[in-house]
Amino acid sequence: MFDHLSSLPADPILGLLATYRADENPRKIDLGVGVYKDEAGHTPVLQAVKEAETRLLRSEETKAYVGPAGTAGFNTAMQELVLGAGHPALVGNRVRSAQTPGGCGALRVLAEFANRAKEHATIWVSDPTWANHVPLLGNAGLQIKSYPYYDRATSSLKFDAMVETLKQVGEGELVLFHACCHNPCGADLSREQWQVLAEMAQKQGFTPFIDMAYQGFGDSLDADAYGLRLMAESVPEMLVAASCSKNFGLYRERVGMAMAIYRDADSADRGQSQMLNVVRGNYSMPPNHGGAIVEAILTDAGLRANWEAELTEMRERINSLRSGLVESLEKAGAVGDFHFIQQQKGMFSFLGITPEQVQKLQQDYSIYMVDSSRISIAGLSRNNMDYFCASVAEVLES
Repeated sequence: MFDHLSSLPADPILGLLATYRADENPRKIDLGVGVYKDEAGHTPVLQAVKEAETRLLRSEETKAYVGPAGTAGFNTAMQELVLGAGHPALVGNRVRSAQTPGGCGALRVLAEFANRAKEHATIWVSDPTWANHVPLLGNAGLQIKSYPYYDRATSSLKFDAMVETLKQVGEGELVLFHACCHNPCGADLSREQWQVLAEMAQKQGFTPFIDMAYQGFGDSLDADAYGLRLMAESVPEMLVAASCSKNFGLYRERVGMAMAIYRDADSADRGQSQMLNVVRGNYSMPPNHGGAIVEAILTDAGLRANWEAELTEMRERINSLRSGLVESLEKAGAVGDFHFIQQQKGMFSFLGITPEQVQKLQQDYSIYMVDSSRISIAGLSRNNMDYFCASVAEVLES
């Protein structure tokens, strides 16, 4: 049965990680994997998470299934985190959601749900977008098209070209937007640009599908949700995939939320029955340990305050690294203008060098990034910044 199967190449980022781990150079730097790291290069467990987990271990009395939707407490708390308490869609009882295995689970559930609503519907994704968007959405049956987003030559948004392309999108089609901290380029839409897109969605009747993977890593929890909340006020229907991996540091626990906004409460109830049927036919029930941690943090004033303080610390460290990187590259004499890095948001940026230069950094300096030159900013620190920038400067001069 399996004899005819051929081998597939390793995922570029996972393959890069394996090569990095085998490298014996003590100065090696990993800028490929998209996880937050502290100054020691460690991905810590947040103190708010530890406290919530401790409380759960003391109080938990059962490991019974939580049901396809997950817990009501988790869903309510996450809806309010994403939309903001008192959002018109929540007040109008037009929102339904399900706890999922990570943001990936949310994307896949929503893609299959959308495919039920309109089989083989077209979804437009940004160029570039997160690499796993295409298989997650396409393997669910959606047809993938792309719209211009980032100009690598100028390290800026192609907003005019984006708008011109999206004018083609009609009713019954979906458009995937990154809510904030765009992965892989770090270039986000302004509030004025979100307004333009919201008006287009309203006028043309396409359905926004928003991926919220980094809420709180850009400017703040509320500011990072601005575009999403504006869209939710502007259109009758919308899909949202939210992840708790980054802002709660719950990567391996796989916690996310698939959320849909409907025209009215009756449509919401019918849609929820379909979404939960998708879940039942996929993984049946979500894992709950990570979801219970998120629920505990969001519903306890003390834990939430501690979590928000830790999230602020992570965000400010990343923003400081961006500023420090620009300064250090200038100090090292690196050819080019890298100020765009300081203006971008979140964990990622394109460095703007060629694949050949990326390979030279890996071979000669043990600095690891994917061929597109996307770097995970959190992989830098005060200890390796000068070495990294000096290495980049040497490669650019060679």
